Amino acid sequence: MIRPLIATLVLIGLVWSHVGTLTAQPSAASQQQQAYEIKRDLIYACWGKRQMHLDLYLPKKPKAARLPVVVWIHGGGWRAGNKSSGRLILPHFVRTWRYCGVAVEYRLTGEAPWPAQIHDCKAALRWIRAHAHRFGMNPDKIGVVGGSAGGHLAALLGTSGGVEALEGPGPWTQWSSQVQAVVEFCGPTDLVAVAQEELLPEVRKMLEAFLGPGGKKAAREASPTTYISPDDPPVLIVHGTEDRIVPFSQALIFHQALRQAQVECYLYRIQGAGHAIGGPHLFDEALRFFDHHLWAKTTQFQDRTIPKDQQ
Repeated sequence: MIRPLIATLVLIGLVWSHVGTLTAQPSAASQQQQAYEIKRDLIYACWGKRQMHLDLYLPKKPKAARLPVVVWIHGGGWRAGNKSSGRLILPHFVRTWRYCGVAVEYRLTGEAPWPAQIHDCKAALRWIRAHAHRFGMNPDKIGVVGGSAGGHLAALLGTSGGVEALEGPGPWTQWSSQVQAVVEFCGPTDLVAVAQEELLPEVRKMLEAFLGPGGKKAAREASPTTYISPDDPPVLIVHGTEDRIVPFSQALIFHQALRQAQVECYLYRIQGAGHAIGGPHLFDEALRFFDHHLWAKTTQFQDRTIPKDQQ
């Protein structure tokens, strides 16, 4: 019973809550009051009577009139988790006063299978651009970060920009859903290949629930690797070498495919780590990556191997 329980806890994103606390300070509440405000549950789309929400994190002392945006996509095996986990990740960026932050709600598989999740994420990105000037956001500088299932959706946002079939029915269709930088933690990126791996039963059930009746065709359509092209934004891939939830081979496949297409990408191997990765050093690296690509701060990146105790 212990092993399946641990796997399930990891999959529903509780591990990301634990990881996020590594960056929190004892006086987090007072820092939040001083550094940024949160506008919760803003409606970005309606599917029938179903309202879709996002949380907007705005620094109180922005360093520019129009700030780049970091969008958080939560994990949870596509069937659990919620946007509230953004409070553990987005402050790392927003407290610098160089970024606005957005945490996105998307429909889970108990409500709607693929492609509802990517339709929701893309609608949220279009909402950001449509409302950018109202909230002091730069519509031309959007980065996305996600972990596990959220890592998959973040990677897919990066590679499928301009793919009309994944845009969904609206709204805000006059705006683009493309992003300018991607940081993905331990996300599946080739769902056809991952389905052929020896997966934990819980993982296989979640994958099947996500893809619905579409099978291999849906797996191909939902794979970030399917849409890779040379004009894709830069990507930072972070993955544990001993991940038993999403095999490390997924990071290698994605990295190789991006490099073959001459897309700027970097792979951080967290040596000996499983699915539960993340910590101050890795979040600092994500911030440095966004600073480089969204603020044009000159810095050097390369593929790296990081011991699991130095995250």
